[in-house]
Amino acid sequence: MTDAARRRSLTAGAATAMGSLPHRDPLEAARLALAATPRLPASPQLPNRSAHEGMLVQWLRALPEVVVAPDGAGFELDGDRIGEPSPELDGEAHGGFLAFVDEAAAQAEPPSAVKTQLTGPLTLGMALADAGMPAPIAFERAAALVEGWAEVVTGHLDRRLSNTQPVVFLDEPALTAWQVGEGPIAREEAVDLLSSVLAGIDAVVGVHVCGDGDRRMAIEAGPEIVGVVAGPDVLPDAIAIGRYLDGGGWVAWGAVPTDRPVGDHAEHWWKALVGVWCELTVAGCDPVLLRQQSLITPACGLAGHGEEQAARVLDLAVEIGERVREQAVATRLSVGA
Repeated sequence: MTDAARRRSLTAGAATAMGSLPHRDPLEAARLALAATPRLPASPQLPNRSAHEGMLVQWLRALPEVVVAPDGAGFELDGDRIGEPSPELDGEAHGGFLAFVDEAAAQAEPPSAVKTQLTGPLTLGMALADAGMPAPIAFERAAALVEGWAEVVTGHLDRRLSNTQPVVFLDEPALTAWQVGEGPIAREEAVDLLSSVLAGIDAVVGVHVCGDGDRRMAIEAGPEIVGVVAGPDVLPDAIAIGRYLDGGGWVAWGAVPTDRPVGDHAEHWWKALVGVWCELTVAGCDPVLLRQQSLITPACGLAGHGEEQAARVLDLAVEIGERVREQAVATRLSVGA
């Protein structure tokens, strides 16, 4: 399937989640994800249920040289055990994902598209390097690991949800290191590595830039979607964002904060998003594409929230997304006229 054909599974203003939810019951988390964000539901990660679903050990555990603590709270390296990665889904580390896929497959009309996420090769590479592995080897191992996990995850989705388009995000909080010039490998090398991994995933692919990470690196790696926080920090990257949109790229706007109270109404956060778009338009971004090629998300994961709070954040994202959809339809009709 071509990139253009895969992108057609995306719809303007569709709301989705960045991954983690606070639930301890995988079935409840799966049902919330499917009911709250039906246009693009996201498989939940549940680190409060099991530390084995944490951002690092959930994926690093497939490397023979990684020895995960029994409680999943950390890991060590054993240099005598280096071998081929052996990614395999199991209920302890992937309970949220497996329950989500089962629940989606059981629906009378399964979703037309679903989102899932893996921790990206830059973040896993940094974790391995921080644990003592030489940086060149660490990032090589991380890339092979993510490629292996992507094949396993998309294969499972294809078997259980054969008519559903998978959307796979790579979560890259490590991009903050390159933003401040502290990346353990050269910037160009990091972009090439991320780009290579993205190119090998048989899905619509995205990169989630956590916080003030290097958004231009993510864009240069060539994903079909880039996830960014909708705030003034994106304004210095207006030219890069404008070119990315012109080339058909989509932006998943983290329009609902996850680090402060959000209230019960979306109006404030909608106005904040529109304010960012206005500034980007002044800087040269196409205002039509800003709306027509946008998804809406919470700024980050929701594992640190209560279950009711998490549901409220998703509801606000959906409300904002509906406003985006209305404007996208209006601009499409206007252009067509």
